[in-house]
Amino acid sequence: MSSVRKLHLVSERLRIAVVVQVCYRRMAAGAPAEGRAESLSAWVNDALRRQTDHDRRMKALDGFVDAYESEHGEIPEEEMRVAARRARSRAVVVRTAPPVRGTGSRKRGTT
Repeated sequence: MSSVRKLHLVSERLRIAVVVQVCYRRMAAGAPAEGRAESLSAWVNDALRRQTDHDRRMKALDGFVDAYESEHGEIPEEEMRVAARRARSRAVVVRTAPPVRGTGSRKRGTT
């Protein structure tokens, strides 16, 4: 695909109306205010791009697994559990859980 065609695809826009849950609208609206997106539309476009990329990768993974299983046989459930356990044990946490707030029974300045 030529760079001229890519530019055309990126700049082409379509106005649509969608219905979203209020909580998601609130979270998305904060992105431009916090400088994480140019606008709500830019944030939504980025989310749609990420989901499209994810769906494409999952489809490719399905194709890979199908090809592997047609050549080597079905992957046993236990082997998948072991692999998942191993992957989780090697995972690096990049987000920590929010701090747990106290019950509020102590007042500031008291011991």
